[in-house]
Amino acid sequence: MAALVLRRLASGVPILLGVSLLIFILIALVPGDPAIILAGDNASPEQIAQIRTSLGLDQPLPVRYLEWLGAALRGDLGHSFINGEPVLGVILSRVTVTASLVGLTMVLTLLIGPSAGVAAARRPGGVVDRVATALAAMAIAVPPFWFGLILVLVFAVQLGWFPALGYSPVGTGLELWLSHLFLPALTLALLPAAEVAMQLRASLTDVLTRDYVITAEAKGLTGRAVLFKHALKNAAVPVVTVFGYRFAQVLGGTVTIETVFALPGLGTVAVSSVLTRDVPVLLGLITFTTLVVILVNLLVDISYGYLNPKVRT
Repeated sequence: MAALVLRRLASGVPILLGVSLLIFILIALVPGDPAIILAGDNASPEQIAQIRTSLGLDQPLPVRYLEWLGAALRGDLGHSFINGEPVLGVILSRVTVTASLVGLTMVLTLLIGPSAGVAAARRPGGVVDRVATALAAMAIAVPPFWFGLILVLVFAVQLGWFPALGYSPVGTGLELWLSHLFLPALTLALLPAAEVAMQLRASLTDVLTRDYVITAEAKGLTGRAVLFKHALKNAAVPVVTVFGYRFAQVLGGTVTIETVFALPGLGTVAVSSVLTRDVPVLLGLITFTTLVVILVNLLVDISYGYLNPKVRT
């Protein structure tokens, strides 16, 4: 298992380098000049040239990337073009909001998805199975931001159960913090929960027909014991894969959902950095989120060793 962890960590290094280089090139190819945006509408060519020189934009692209990479390896992600703040400080000041949103989203996914999948798999073709399949298909087909707008209209505007916009830190009270995050987290959780439910239903339905499950039932074990002690663990391997894959999409989905619900997280920073061509902030955000996704995938690989002992060797 230790060798597996080391291999996964080593494979993450070229991924980080490749992602950062690709984003650096794509940003350079986008029309527009950050120096012109910073200089304003009435700036002279000399002022624009001076800003480009001060920001290092007059250097060739390979030189700029290598300088950024060298500083990033030392823990320095640069400074924002717009306000001069350290990029790492910008990320750390907003990461709590996004981490809270993603964390609650994953909790709701684990509560909704496996419960629906197990309920559907226990009686394939039954009423519960049909209802769960229909709801899952709807959640997969409809865009998450549309669900978010509907939830705001129903539960915030009409019923008044939750706030429509904004964020409240956990220090102001757990209930207030949870009330601001519940609707956006539920919006993000519907799609991964639906996919987890469908994957677990298919996997568990197949496992419940295996010989060792039938043998366990013949020995007199209760249905609950057979399900949770024998079948569910073996059926969980593909579900964990889907869960790890969907984590990256949930993290990316915060860009839209934080904008819809006016949450001051990393997604909002990403949108503003794209609009203002704030290259250091955008690079820092993408590098940070890529690192988080790599670590989550590492945890998924480690979980395989628990669910399938063959992986440990």
